[in-house]
Amino acid sequence: MTFTRFALRRLAEMAATLLAASFLIFGAMYLAPGNPASFLLSGRSASPAAYQAINDQYHLNDPFWQQYLRWLGQVLRGDFGRSIEYRTPVSTLIGARLPSTLLLVGMALVLVVVVGLALGWLGAVRGGATDGAVLVGTTFAVGTPSFVAAVLLQGLFSVKLGWFPSGGSGSGFGSMLWHLALPATALALYLIGMLARVTRSAMLEVMGHEHVTVARSRGVMERQVIRRHVFRNTLGTVLTMGGLIVSTLLICTVLVETAFSVDGIGQLLDLSTTTKDFPVVQAISLIIVGIFMLVNFVVDLLLPLVDPRVALGTRGATG
Repeated sequence: MTFTRFALRRLAEMAATLLAASFLIFGAMYLAPGNPASFLLSGRSASPAAYQAINDQYHLNDPFWQQYLRWLGQVLRGDFGRSIEYRTPVSTLIGARLPSTLLLVGMALVLVVVVGLALGWLGAVRGGATDGAVLVGTTFAVGTPSFVAAVLLQGLFSVKLGWFPSGGSGSGFGSMLWHLALPATALALYLIGMLARVTRSAMLEVMGHEHVTVARSRGVMERQVIRRHVFRNTLGTVLTMGGLIVSTLLICTVLVETAFSVDGIGQLLDLSTTTKDFPVVQAISLIIVGIFMLVNFVVDLLLPLVDPRVALGTRGATG
């Protein structure tokens, strides 16, 4: 299969999957208990005419299929509707909070890749006490959920030691980096442990392959053997985790942003779910699904470049 044909097929699959996801997301909000009109009235009693006016304004009484098609048409034009709680366009709300979330996820992703790969490399290459320490550390990391890590880090480094801010997003790039340091660490901890373990296992497996033994018998320096013949052959396995890593970061950012009071889309999703702000929940959910699918699409395109033995459209461990 040619690269162009594969890319076009995957794009068509992504479009179909997004359409199905949009239907499920809208349907879940449609079937959710509660009435947005009650929130708009802030618990105040209102006449049937007032309820009718609100329902007409937001088309809440229209049949499901009409509401869905109207919403889908707006989404295709880049219009996610109007927030019920904030009374402003949803795209404006998301646009204001998206930079904080993207920076948080980006910082966490850098930590996951750099620290996870480094620990996996050390455990596989050094062995002995170093490998034991890596296994103990990664076991602790994998066993610590993001919200627990957020509470522990906030209590130690913010409340007790006062080294980092306890919450907020900061203003300006430097201030944002400082404020998001602890949230990014809490967000990355679990994935660091998981990636380190996968990298270590993959490298140990490749070390037992014949081509590695042959390279060593020819007098190739151990450093080059590890870099060219071992680590390079594990990158395919690591790359297949790309979608899982990004999706986990996006999901866990809801808990971490809430714990650290970060003004991102994760916190916005949590607040909007509580207040039944359906347009915001629908928009953020669809964006998360789209990002996840885009990452998997990029991984599928890069995998054959990292490991030529993998054909376009296939996934699996290399070695």
